[in-house]
Amino acid sequence: MNTELSQVSDAQLTADDSNEELEVTETLATTEAAAEIPELTFADFGVRAEIVDSLAEAGITHPFPIQSMTLPVALGGHDIIGQAKTGTGKTLGFGIPALQRVIVPADDEYESLPAPGAPQALIVVPTRELAVQVASDLTTAARRRGARIVTIYGGRAYEPQIEALEAGVEIVVGTPGRLIDLHNRRQLSLKNVRIVVLDEADEMLDLGFLPDVETLMAATPAARQTLLFSATMPGPVVAMARRYMTKPTHIRAADPEDEGLTKKDIRQVVYRAHNLDKSEVVARILQARGRGRTIIFTKTKRTAAKLSEELVDRGFAAAAIHGDLGQGAREQAMRAFRNEKVDVLVATDVAARGIDVDDVTHVINYQCPEDEKTYLHRVGRTGRAGNKGTAVTFVDWDDVPRWGLINKALGMDQAEPLETYSSSPHLYTDLDIPEGTKGRLPRNKRVLAGIDAEKLEDLGETGKSGGRRAPRSDSGQRSGGRSSDRGGRGSGAGGRSSREGSREGARRSPEKAAEAPAAASGESAKADRPRRNRSRTRRRNGEVVSKAPAAE
Repeated sequence: MNTELSQVSDAQLTADDSNEELEVTETLATTEAAAEIPELTFADFGVRAEIVDSLAEAGITHPFPIQSMTLPVALGGHDIIGQAKTGTGKTLGFGIPALQRVIVPADDEYESLPAPGAPQALIVVPTRELAVQVASDLTTAARRRGARIVTIYGGRAYEPQIEALEAGVEIVVGTPGRLIDLHNRRQLSLKNVRIVVLDEADEMLDLGFLPDVETLMAATPAARQTLLFSATMPGPVVAMARRYMTKPTHIRAADPEDEGLTKKDIRQVVYRAHNLDKSEVVARILQARGRGRTIIFTKTKRTAAKLSEELVDRGFAAAAIHGDLGQGAREQAMRAFRNEKVDVLVATDVAARGIDVDDVTHVINYQCPEDEKTYLHRVGRTGRAGNKGTAVTFVDWDDVPRWGLINKALGMDQAEPLETYSSSPHLYTDLDIPEGTKGRLPRNKRVLAGIDAEKLEDLGETGKSGGRRAPRSDSGQRSGGRSSDRGGRGSGAGGRSSREGSREGARRSPEKAAEAPAAASGESAKADRPRRNRSRTRRRNGEVVSKAPAAE
């Protein structure tokens, strides 16, 4: 049955888990319906020529379904609730209207603004990685427009962000915590914001950011345009939309062939695997035919770091992203992944939220997700923007009941994962792995530069250590690090013993060198002096109770 583009006036949007309702005008966008209309370009929607030319230079000429439905409404100045599965191209759906709406210094009316250089567009996202990605996409689209874009998020030094705001910006992209911080310090003014975008609103709810988002919304002018994008519509998100939006249009990007909650472009394979054999299975999956960029998800930071190191030892170009890494190291890993210096990214759930790379071919759930929402967020990193993808999930024996609940919630037909080992024949046939593949990448196939080929920037970070752990030397010590002896003195591969430090100090300072022999002779004299023997007398109430003779 063909589903056509339809508009339903005064439709009711009902929250997923509450009885709250929101009056909206609903527009349903489907890929099948989009195929029935003439293929349009961005210019056909009235997008500025500078933005169209910038996108064309990047090879982007035709909008995705949600973009084609969003642009006419958003460019008309109306509020929007955009609902679509991850990977459908929402960024340009709100990025182009933001770029179109702001007034840049090259425009004639710029000097007539109430506060030239103050932010005119605010885009709020849940994670640092997503903030960097959105800002990058907007920078690409604004190459000929001249709009100044600044990214504001935690883990970096305040000074460069404050300096960028003081120099003047048109669009601010940031995470709620740092945005609130700079706003409270009066470094970020929101009085002149003309358009507000809330991206991944359901994730911001999951991470506990919704109160901060509402604080930011309350600081913006009432006469503004608001665009809210979310994969799902839980009750608190709908409640926020009711308070801060005016007659929004609800736009859903759906595909008639998507029967379940997961995308049809993703092939999903589930195995019951033994924990001690998982890394060997992963090493063989990474050698499948046609395997491109791959993201491996873990539950813990320790597992992410350990697996990444093991894959590097096996010859793969791998990098890790997790909470124990500083922001500089996390951005180094993401740049290396996007620039194809590494093709395997090992990440924890929170750190990986917002990773937006279109051509990820494989996602591997190294550990079973906690629930169906986590599963959707993970596998949604592949099969993006019309591409095909493969999702492999490992389920430990203890996780079989949890997987049963996830399988039921998502309507999948894999309640009993197939027991699988690195030597199982079906592993090779299921994932198109060449016969005879072993757990190490052959040397003639190690062609990528690796994480060290990407520069590690000094971001003046707050909190976490800025770098990743130094590699181990052959003796097992970490080069450049301190040993862990009880005295705390560095006597390992990269440290000095206290004696070496004394020699170095004497070598650097003549005065100290002259004092050192005198101090040494003084200590020697004390050692040679005969020791006085003393008797011990115990008294009670002034009277002698006992008297011990002096020791020999």
